[in-house]
Amino acid sequence: MARIAGIDIPRNKRVVVSLTYIYGIGDKTARDILAITNIDENIRVQDLTEEQVTAIRREVDKMKVEGDLRREVNLNIKRLMEIGSYRGIRHRRGLPVHGQRTKTNARTRKGKRRAVTGKKK
Repeated sequence: MARIAGIDIPRNKRVVVSLTYIYGIGDKTARDILAITNIDENIRVQDLTEEQVTAIRREVDKMKVEGDLRREVNLNIKRLMEIGSYRGIRHRRGLPVHGQRTKTNARTRKGKRRAVTGKKK
């Protein structure tokens, strides 16, 4: 199994798909990395040579991925909460941040609420 940026990427998948298992690398970035290193997108990870894996590893090391990126994102959220911005308040309350409606939907962010049916005084 190839280990890139501290992540064991799957061996039996195509390289372009396997690279997306790394936090911070999406489909476009994976394609860019393979274009820079001159590696075919359709080749499987198990068929890569050691030089190709090293070239991919070198390219990924130039980017901010995994732990560093997670840390930066969490620090950005904490900063928004500390300065009391609208987005920070939404994060603190556990509500949707990007302007979605909350009267209906938003269950993922708000959590499952129980409706009290037939409540009488």
